[in-house]
Amino acid sequence: MPLISAVSEAPAAASEVLVGHSAAEAVASEARADLTATPKTLRPWLFYDEAGSHLFEQITELPEYYLTRTERAIFTARADEIIAEASRPSGNDPAPILTLIELGAGTATKTGILLRAAVRRQGSVVYQPVDVSITALAAATENIRANIPGVSVRCQVADYTSQPLPLNRLPNTRTLALYIGSSIGNFSPEDANGLLRNLRAQLLPGDKLLLGTDLGPGPQKTVAKLLAAYNDAAGVTAAFNRNILVRLNRELGADFNLDAFTHRAIWNAAESRIEMHLVSLAAQRVHIPANSAGAALTLNFATGETIHTENSCKFTHAAVEELLASTGFRLTHTWHDVGNLFAVNLATAI
Repeated sequence: MPLISAVSEAPAAASEVLVGHSAAEAVASEARADLTATPKTLRPWLFYDEAGSHLFEQITELPEYYLTRTERAIFTARADEIIAEASRPSGNDPAPILTLIELGAGTATKTGILLRAAVRRQGSVVYQPVDVSITALAAATENIRANIPGVSVRCQVADYTSQPLPLNRLPNTRTLALYIGSSIGNFSPEDANGLLRNLRAQLLPGDKLLLGTDLGPGPQKTVAKLLAAYNDAAGVTAAFNRNILVRLNRELGADFNLDAFTHRAIWNAAESRIEMHLVSLAAQRVHIPANSAGAALTLNFATGETIHTENSCKFTHAAVEELLASTGFRLTHTWHDVGNLFAVNLATAI
């Protein structure tokens, strides 16, 4: 995937990446495999077309969605400390210069707090955001360049969940990889392990990982609070969930009837996760024309049958430490809010 070195290049260079032959094939192949599985599923990366990215940004501002504002508050209070710990020298070596790489960067709104701290500490910083959404990356680049002097932005359009990342390591620097927002919770334990192992394989010993994790229910965090974050009163999350069908209709020529599916969020205590589903309100058939992934497809839905679109796993501190240890990292610091809703974890590649 090409690097985008300026916002002005984004519409021409990156739109080709997103709507080109390989991207269309990826959507077609993913949808066909997921919707013919038992039970039916759709992978969360399909949420993030232009409309989906905008809807997710709206979700992060909702009163019920505590995750973003809680993590932002931790960064606001602890950014200088986080960057200082990530920059701590090894042995007798001088303090390293950090390069920040962010997986699933989106519009990088919270990341700006860390970037300002890095600029305060080392004068300038190279920031490499990676995301599947060119719209989000263009917004991130424009915002950072307008508001945070000293940051050099080098965007990369890529699906980091399914391909190795060609990390652009600069000489004599230490990489600080950011995977924040509790995005790791969207993966099954096996896939989360694989993703972090893949990341670790591309880092050097001593490189750092900053991992955001949403915490599970506890004395100050009820299941009702968790569910509300994924089923807001304004219906924005429901629109975000159904937008995945809008995308399949537009890009694959499918004929999903949006009114025939409703959004549902449930708490799966056994797996410690919130699940999002699209529930079929009636027995129905959906057609997908022949495309690059295969012949025409007819999907049969029973009343009440669901398409499982997303998981959001919730963690204990012990579970985070175990996940990191099993993937080649050592947990060194954890910061959390006073309500113990959310944790920001700094780990070292070993």
